[in-house]
Amino acid sequence: MLITLFVASFLAATILPGGSEALLLVNLNQRPDLVIWLVVMASVGNTLGSVTSYGLGAIGAKKLSEKQLNSKAALWVKRHGVYSLLLSWLPLIGDVICIAAGLFKLPLWRSILFIAIGKTTRYCIVATLYFAA
Repeated sequence: MLITLFVASFLAATILPGGSEALLLVNLNQRPDLVIWLVVMASVGNTLGSVTSYGLGAIGAKKLSEKQLNSKAALWVKRHGVYSLLLSWLPLIGDVICIAAGLFKLPLWRSILFIAIGKTTRYCIVATLYFAA
């Protein structure tokens, strides 16, 4: 259960589509006593998936066109730096934010920290809403 959630969360944070929140809810329904472990596994998996996207941005920077480097998302990340990674949990645009962070070589450890904060906050909110319902 925990490994499956970790893998699904990892894959959902890459350019592959996925709904790790739905799997978190299914697991919470089956084992509400594991809420902390479920949130931790989803958060760590999703954070590492985003770090993978960061890495893709870092190694792919030389292959990007001038148009891609000046896209709205890329310029937004360039302007706001690591703080933009607090929004890395957003569907679709979160992947772009992480790739752009790697592209602009934002500090890796600070990037991981802000990605983790955003991802963990999202899963905590999902779990809280589950128990509040």
